[in-house]
This record gives sequence, C-alpha cells and structure tokens, in this order.
Amino acid sequence: MTGQRSGGWYFGWNIVAAASLLTLLTVGMRMGIGPFFLPIAADLGFSRSLLAGIVAIGMLCYGIGMPLAAHLVARHGTRFVLLAGNALVVAAIIWTVNARSPLGFLLSFGVLLSFALAFLGPVALTPVISRWFSRRRGMALFFLSTGSMSGIAIMTPLLSSSIQAFGWQNTLLGFAAVFTAITVPLALFVIREDAPAHADWLPDQMTASGPAQAEAMRESLSLREAVRTMPFIKICVGLFACGFSMNLLGTHGVPMLMDHGFDAMTSSYGVGLIGVAAIFGTLVLGRMSDRLPRRNILAAIYFVRGLGFFALLLVGTHWELYIAAVIGGLVWAGSIALSSAILADVYGVRLVGILYGWAYFGHQVGAMISSWLGGWAYDRFGTHWIAFGASGLLLMVATAVSLRLPLKGFRLGPAAQPAGRFAA
Repeated sequence: MTGQRSGGWYFGWNIVAAASLLTLLTVGMRMGIGPFFLPIAADLGFSRSLLAGIVAIGMLCYGIGMPLAAHLVARHGTRFVLLAGNALVVAAIIWTVNARSPLGFLLSFGVLLSFALAFLGPVALTPVISRWFSRRRGMALFFLSTGSMSGIAIMTPLLSSSIQAFGWQNTLLGFAAVFTAITVPLALFVIREDAPAHADWLPDQMTASGPAQAEAMRESLSLREAVRTMPFIKICVGLFACGFSMNLLGTHGVPMLMDHGFDAMTSSYGVGLIGVAAIFGTLVLGRMSDRLPRRNILAAIYFVRGLGFFALLLVGTHWELYIAAVIGGLVWAGSIALSSAILADVYGVRLVGILYGWAYFGHQVGAMISSWLGGWAYDRFGTHWIAFGASGLLLMVATAVSLRLPLKGFRLGPAAQPAGRFAA
C-alpha cells in the first residue's frame, strides 16, 4: 500500500511523530509563558495587569492566526505554512529581545510571535494527520495532544531553569535556534500530503460502502452551513472553556502557586507534572477514543479538569500539589484531540482544518479573557479565586454541553441544514 515501508510500517506515524515534536515546542512556548511572566515584568517595569493584557492580546492573535493558518494549509499545503511560520518565529523573537516599550513588546511578543506560533500549531497539522488516518484517527490526534502536553511537562521547568541561568532574552534566542534546527528538516523531509486513498483502513475494510462513500456523502456541505450546525457550536463552547482553563494555568499557574507560598521551581514542577501525567493519560484515552463514544470521554475530561482547578486553589503542601497535578494531568490533554476528531467524524476531512481553525479561535478568545482576568483580578482583589474559580465553573458547563454532542459514527448527510435539527 502507498505510504507503507518494508515490514508494514505505515508512513503516517512518521508524520504524527514530527507533528507531535513541533507541537511540543510551539505549545510549550505558548503555554509556558508562566516562567517568563515575573522576570519580564521586573526587567521591563511592567505591572502584572499590563503584561497580562499584552499576553491576552497575544492569545487573541494566536486564535486569529489559527483559521488563517488553516486556510493557507488548504491553499498552499502544510509544508509552506510550517516554513513560513518558522521564519516569522525567528523574526518575532529577535524583535522581542530588543523591545523595551510596552508598544514594542506588544507588537513583537504579543502579536507577531503569536501569529507565527499559530502557523506551527495543532490547527496547521490536524488536516494532514486526519488525511493519513481514518480507522485510528482518534489515537493519531491524541499523540498530537501528547506533544502539546509534553511541551508543558518539558518546556515549563526547562524554560524556568534557563531563565534563571541565562535570562529571559537569551532563553528566547536559544529557543529560536533550536526550533529552526528542528522545524526546517521536518517540514522538508517528513511532512507529506499524499496520503493513501484509503488511509489506514485494513484491506478487508475497503468496501464500496465503507469510509470512502461516507466521506463522499459530505462533499456538498458548505463551510457556511457547517458553522451554523449545532455540533460545531457545541465544540466551540467546549473549546472556549478549554482555552480559558489551559491558558490561565499556563500564564498564571506558576505565579498563583508562588503567591500561595511555593517557591519558583516547585511551582514550575507542579505545573510541569500536569504535562507529565497527561502523556500517560493520552496513551489510554487515545485507545479509548476509537472504541467508546467520543462525547462521553470529552465530557469526563472537562469534568475532572474542572475539579482540578478548584483543587489547585486549595493545596497547601508539596504532596497535595503533586497529587492534584497528577490527577488533573491524566485528563488534561484530550479535549483538543477529541474535538478535532469529532469534527472530522461529523464534517469530513475536507472541512476539518478550516472548521478546527475557527473553533480554535473560540479557544483563544477564552485564552485571552483568562490571561487578562488572572492579572487584573489579582491586582484588583488580591486573590486568584476569581479567575481560577471561573475556570472551574466554565469547565462544568463544557461537561454538560459535550454530553449533547453526536455519538461516534454520527454523520451529516448531503442534505444537512444549518439549524438545531442536528443537536443530537
């Protein structure tokens, strides 16, 4: 079969590995702002509210960049978008380390770097993975999420140590050098768009009434119709809560724990441990997602994560912190992978990239609000309960909404109409 090597190795797994490594770096940097937060504020003389506002605008720009990246992938291919994004990352970091004013830092770090990282994030890589995988799509996309969680687990303590040793400017420059050395070869030699006609289906599953016919049934569904259907709206609601919670933890998790009496490294290890636990959680959740109803797994992820945010506010000892991080981390990674898999199930590979890009914009709107709220609420009221408590409540809402998503295997036919008819 096209796409296989000797011994039956499926080339799609090479693409998954490359995509996971790229998301480790990009999401690790985007979610790893926590270690940078206080050093940048102290060095540049920014208040927490000012820097939190810049980070919030950056999160919004990251979200705006997602549908743009998806459209560029559809038009020019994944390789072009990855190489263009890498060039923008290097330019943005060079500008950032030389910026001293709030406006300069906003434009370089907040705007340009955010757009650049969006070009190399999960939205740019989900379409090519969805094209290479159908039977094991849930597992493949979960590995992409594993890369994201590995970024939190590895990059948060690594960046914290590097900042303490070399400063935040040199840490950013080092990241740009390593990132380029990894991204360019992967984009040129590993990422491929020419997936086999039947992707990873087994020979006995390639029937006329199988995956090819199911995919063809959705060809007439337009983007305008798709974004008005209830499954897409519900995915957006869940991803809004996801973005709110993930970026609140990434931006204010370390400062919050330090304000509660933990030292900088313990706080970084606590946040990083969430990513470590998530790596193991994805291995189990990925297999489950191709066997059990995806909506049920997604709802459980949001529910346990919501409880975890309340737990982080209450921990008082190192062991309580680490236990809460492990439990929460086991379900930390799955929401984005499951959301993209459900979009591919319902709307097909043709639309999944663009729909995921627009849904991820909602994710980043939540990220923008939480990034700002975390700094403003602490400066205004001296407590993290407002932002972190709101995150827990939003995740409970996402739990209820996810339970109303279509079951695995649900398909929209060619006569689908945009309305509440598909709210099942």
